[in-house]
Amino acid sequence: MSFWYGYSMTLVQLRHFVVLAELGSFVQAAQALFLTQPALSRSVRALEDELGGALFDRLGRRTVLTPFGQAVLPRARQLVGDAEALKLAGLGLHAGLMGQLRLGLSSGPGALFSTPLMAHLARHHPRLQCQISRGSPAILLEELRDQHLDGAIVDVRAMLPSADLAVSHAFELPASFLARPAHPLARAGRTVTFAELAAYPIASTPLSDEVARLLVSRYGPEANPAEMVTLRSDETLHLVALAAEADVVVLTVDAAAPGLVPLPVSPPLDATARFGLVTLHRREPAPALGIVAGWLADWIRDHGDAAEV
Repeated sequence: MSFWYGYSMTLVQLRHFVVLAELGSFVQAAQALFLTQPALSRSVRALEDELGGALFDRLGRRTVLTPFGQAVLPRARQLVGDAEALKLAGLGLHAGLMGQLRLGLSSGPGALFSTPLMAHLARHHPRLQCQISRGSPAILLEELRDQHLDGAIVDVRAMLPSADLAVSHAFELPASFLARPAHPLARAGRTVTFAELAAYPIASTPLSDEVARLLVSRYGPEANPAEMVTLRSDETLHLVALAAEADVVVLTVDAAAPGLVPLPVSPPLDATARFGLVTLHRREPAPALGIVAGWLADWIRDHGDAAEV
């Protein structure tokens, strides 16, 4: 009982602290928060007095976190994020029909889901504000941890084991070496060797270590992506468009390249990509995230080549 006596820290102060930490400037943070600089300074100073340590060092015009502030920031972000989620629920955002959704999509899921998912939301949830961010799994998971995203659909093979992340609706899709129908190897009408593949530019997004090991075991050291891949991009759609216009071979999931054809290779590649919906473990999910989970479950069920795992 005595522990709580005189406890006066507020969520408003924590939010002020988080915004100032992210912007690194009292001027910019005060503008973003619609406060005067003296009011923001008083709020931060009161929080520092409450916590018993300085959160920021003022270096001229720059404001940087102290080691103590760096330790406090993740907990403050979680408290502010949970409070916002509770506020949205309290406003009666029934099943996520209103409000905001911030979703991250890595390269493969971006190519597969960006357009059909947003079309579904526009058709069935027109009042929901949806923001889709694209990036590598590592970047998107960092954004998720910083609570700048509500969830992310990524290549889960690129994830390191982590207790703070939860994966649901995981599924696999077949991946192949693909080319345009007019490509010489496609027109050959036969199984080709890896050496024949490697005679052409090979394009790919960054590949996980697991896929790299599979390629080397199938085709030898020359199939190491560091040597094999000559055209790299974080965007699957860019590579698919390139392969549709030039004699390029692209390694990606078949479903992301409807205009291309798989090239039969000896020995067969027999590879899959594994994707899943990633959220923060033990954090109340954004109401609208349930819409994405339901839509994704339906998509997996309706696509015969998607094997749920």
